[in-house]
Amino acid sequence: MNKEYLIQEKPMKAILVFAIPMIIGNFFQQFYTMVDSIIVGRFVSEKALAAIGASYALTNVFISIAIGGGIGASVIASLYFGERRYKEMKKSISTALLSFLALSLILSIFGLSRSKELMILLNTPENILDMATLYLDIYFYGLPFLFMYNVLAAMFNALGRSRTPLYLLIFSSILNIVLDLYFVISLDLGIAGAAWATFIAQGISAILAFLFFIREVSSYPSKIKGFFSIREMKKSARMAFPSIIQQSTVSIGMLLVQSVVNSFGAEILAGFSAGGRVESLCIVPMAAMGNAMSTYTAQNLGAGKYQRVQEGYNSGVKIIAAFALVICIFLVFLHTPIISLFLGEDSTVLAQKTGTDFLQFIAWFFILIGLKMLTDGLLRGAGDTKIFTMANLVNLSIRVSVSALLAPVFGVAMVWYAIPMGWLANFLISYREYHKNRRKYIPATT
Repeated sequence: MNKEYLIQEKPMKAILVFAIPMIIGNFFQQFYTMVDSIIVGRFVSEKALAAIGASYALTNVFISIAIGGGIGASVIASLYFGERRYKEMKKSISTALLSFLALSLILSIFGLSRSKELMILLNTPENILDMATLYLDIYFYGLPFLFMYNVLAAMFNALGRSRTPLYLLIFSSILNIVLDLYFVISLDLGIAGAAWATFIAQGISAILAFLFFIREVSSYPSKIKGFFSIREMKKSARMAFPSIIQQSTVSIGMLLVQSVVNSFGAEILAGFSAGGRVESLCIVPMAAMGNAMSTYTAQNLGAGKYQRVQEGYNSGVKIIAAFALVICIFLVFLHTPIISLFLGEDSTVLAQKTGTDFLQFIAWFFILIGLKMLTDGLLRGAGDTKIFTMANLVNLSIRVSVSALLAPVFGVAMVWYAIPMGWLANFLISYREYHKNRRKYIPATT
């Protein structure tokens, strides 16, 4: 396909062609983390599943930093691509890769030195603390691979090459599942086996992504002198930081809320962990649409095609609504067998009930996070980051405050009641900013 299809094809077709590989790829990424939980929950123990759940909220924060940083930095690359300024594009990409490699090493060292303290800080139940810490330690060893893969995936997307990350994720997911089965079931390595399987799969995927990306970038004309630029780093940081906040809001909210859930004990934690994995899988198409809207907006603004931005947003709303309807039907009718996949025959009634109650409730509200992510993606792609950053902080504040204040009084269900409240507030703030300023994407001459 033409490398410039995002600025030439009809908006709905262009966004779908770009987003579908990301949806499938992110689905596989979430799928193999879900398989970790299923294998551990069924073949190790309910406590082991709870241990993964206790650390999952923290690991998700680091994943969000990697994804958000890569997406933010890729906006600069998308703008250069739309303007056909390939020399500047290459310099911004190499600068971003080096910057995030350094950041990942710093975070990895910090995490390894403080993993148990972090788990204690999150009120992890004593009977699963050692397992949760072990899983987290192995995760931190692989953090540089995780960062490099996600930043490279964002850069592939910035160039309109969203299929390459898809193929790598499919390969990585299959490899992860095979290693999971071998390490956990055949070698009986328990929760450590699941962690090492993810480490190896992510490492190989990151190395392959780097090799393929070098070949892709070399196909564009112009050469650069030096691989790092302070100027480009500052430009990328201005876009990456709000994107990290936006991507991390859900994860940071989960992290802070996790301490509330942990206080209810391992059984409720196991059920909530199972439901949370399903929720993360359902958010995949919404997040992919937001990321697609970001690249679509940046490329079209860079090419001076302002009218296409609003047309693309309107098309995105229709796509989001369709996804939300399918997800709602799926969860409403299949919540019980879905939760049963995670929990073995010896699981407790309380764990099962917690998971199914959560899915039955949250099923109705994915339209809100879809609209939130789509609108945030447009603002991010347009460089309009101040308001959507504030909107995501409001989202975070609502989720944390409602959970922390009301769950101890009215029960753990208040944790998931807070989720759509945050999504709705985030969307309304971001949409107001888009609606107020959308004329700047459509000059008076059009």
